[in-house]
Amino acid sequence: MITLSSDFGSPYPAAMKGVVLERAGTDVQLIDVSHEFPRGDVRSTAFWLREVLPYFPPAVHLAVVDPGVGTDRNAIVVRAGDHALVGPDNGVLVPPARRLLEGDRNDGALEWYAIDDTDAASSTFHGRDVFAPAAADVHDAGVDGLETVPSLTAVDREEIVDLTLPEATVDGGRATGTVLAVDDFGNVITNVPGEFLEGPERIRANGEAVPVGETFASVPPGRRLATVGSHGCVELDVNDGRGDEAFGLTVGDEVRLERRE
Repeated sequence: MITLSSDFGSPYPAAMKGVVLERAGTDVQLIDVSHEFPRGDVRSTAFWLREVLPYFPPAVHLAVVDPGVGTDRNAIVVRAGDHALVGPDNGVLVPPARRLLEGDRNDGALEWYAIDDTDAASSTFHGRDVFAPAAADVHDAGVDGLETVPSLTAVDREEIVDLTLPEATVDGGRATGTVLAVDDFGNVITNVPGEFLEGPERIRANGEAVPVGETFASVPPGRRLATVGSHGCVELDVNDGRGDEAFGLTVGDEVRLERRE
C-alpha cells in the first residue's frame, strides 16, 4: 500500500500515480490522504499527517508539500517501524514518523535515508520525478529492505531538518497556544490540550466569552463554542458555520484561553 499526500490539488497527483503504477506494477494499492493541504504549509501538513497516518496498516507514505523544490534541500525516506515515509527534507515527515512509533520525541528508533535525485527530469516537480519513483522502489523492496534500494543512502539523524509542533503553555486557569490548522469546515484547531476545558461551562478566548460544549449541537446554529476535537486539542468552532471567520483566526495565530471559574 502507498498513501499519497500533497498540496498539489489537481491534476498533478495523477502523474505521481502513473509513475508509481508504471514502476511498481498495477497491483499496488494507492490511497489518497489529501491533495488539498494548505499550499506550502509544512507545519499544518505535518500536523494532519501525524493525526491520520497512524490509522493505516503498515504502508509507504508519500507526502509532498515542498516549497523548497529545486533548491539544495534533500529528498529523504524515513523508516518508522512497519512504515516508511517518503518526501522532502523540510520537517514535514518528522512529526508523523514520531507518532507512528507512539512517541512525539521517539527519534532513536527512526532510520533515515537520502534519495539520489541527481537525475530528476525537472526542478519543479519532484513529486513525479523523485518521490514517486522512490516510493515505488521502497514498496517493491519492502520497508525492511531499504538498505537494498540503490537510490537510498543511510544518513545520520543530525543531517535531517527537524520539526517539532509547538506546545501550548498552561498555567492554572490560563493557556497560551497556537493555531495549528484550520480544517475545511473552518474549525480552528489549537495546540491547547483538551483537558483545559474540563470543568468550566464558559471560557474566554482572546478576551471574548465562549461556551464550552461536548458537541457542535451544544449551541444553536451560528453560535460559537469551544470544544475538544478528535485529535484531543481545543477547537474554536461555530455550529453550522466557520470558526476561523467568527474568531478572526488563521494558522499560526496566537490563542489565549482563560477559564471562567
